[in-house]
Amino acid sequence: MQAVSPTTTSGAHLARPGRRAVVARTLTELHGPTTGMVELPVRLMWCADRAFDLADPDQLLWLYENVLRESTSVDDLRRLVNGRTLRRVWHLLNLPRGVRVAWESRHQALRSA
Repeated sequence: MQAVSPTTTSGAHLARPGRRAVVARTLTELHGPTTGMVELPVRLMWCADRAFDLADPDQLLWLYENVLRESTSVDDLRRLVNGRTLRRVWHLLNLPRGVRVAWESRHQALRSA
């Protein structure tokens, strides 16, 4: 079995062509906000409207989908994703297969979430 590094996964787990999925070592290190508005940096979302209201369930899912798919560093994940919230909404997220497999390989608890 191939080991998974703390920041990226093996080549088989791509977020999109040419970009490896980035996965946090633990869910507890993810201390992102749980309330309020969050604005993503342009490098994670390219459209003009990059602000998300975490009180809106659809906007929360859209934020997490973008961050999990586009992040290139664990620091982005730590700052923007909350581990408890991620576990709660995991089954609702529309993610590329590579991202889902990478996260579930590292965090078995997400499989049953």
